[in-house]
Amino acid sequence: MYVTITGDQTTPEPLASISSKITRSPTAHVKAGAHLYFEGDRVEWLYQIKSGVLRLARLLEDGRRQVIAFGYPGDIVGFPSSGRHHTDCDVLEDACLQPYRRSMLESGEGDPQLHHDLLQAALREISAMQDHFMMLGQKSAAEKVASFLCVLMQRVGEEVAGETQIALPMSRGDIADFLGLTTETVSRTLTQLRKSGIIDIHNIHTVVVRRPKALWSLSLGERDAPGPVRVAGSAL
Repeated sequence: MYVTITGDQTTPEPLASISSKITRSPTAHVKAGAHLYFEGDRVEWLYQIKSGVLRLARLLEDGRRQVIAFGYPGDIVGFPSSGRHHTDCDVLEDACLQPYRRSMLESGEGDPQLHHDLLQAALREISAMQDHFMMLGQKSAAEKVASFLCVLMQRVGEEVAGETQIALPMSRGDIADFLGLTTETVSRTLTQLRKSGIIDIHNIHTVVVRRPKALWSLSLGERDAPGPVRVAGSAL
């Protein structure tokens, strides 16, 4: 999952159902905290997420980290770069995964429809990545955090007592490394969103969106959004 609200944010459709054991293995259940693969590992399998949340990240030479994406149900992770994984991938929330052999993406052996679906999924990831990079370079801190919450609201938000509740299995540091911000800025922005009445924070892993239209307006940079948010003295 990348932060982009320029297109359809509905959950991706499951890939074509096939029965061949040659191209697909039984679903795998992976516990939170486990690593699915590491950067530089040879790619043998692609994984479609059926449940749970994954984190894809890279480490710079100086030890700094960039969270590349979060994997949610319907997403596919593990697309190769020169035959190898280009990120680490670990599990934030117990996950059920459907593995597909890498050869199905590259040659379409055994199932042309699955090959087509995997290729389309890879192309959608490239497009979403480009939108995400645009967001990183052009949006303010508040706009980034609001965009992040809007995407999650649409993807995994649950209606509770007339309001949308969002589970955040990732830490504030994960969100910061994903949005190109500091942990302090993410925490401060969430606090200001709460003070403005746009969201409520039930606990560190649960946010309730009280004013979705205001959150959406903020994510789009509309300065006349009701209830302006101010962080460090600047209107956001």
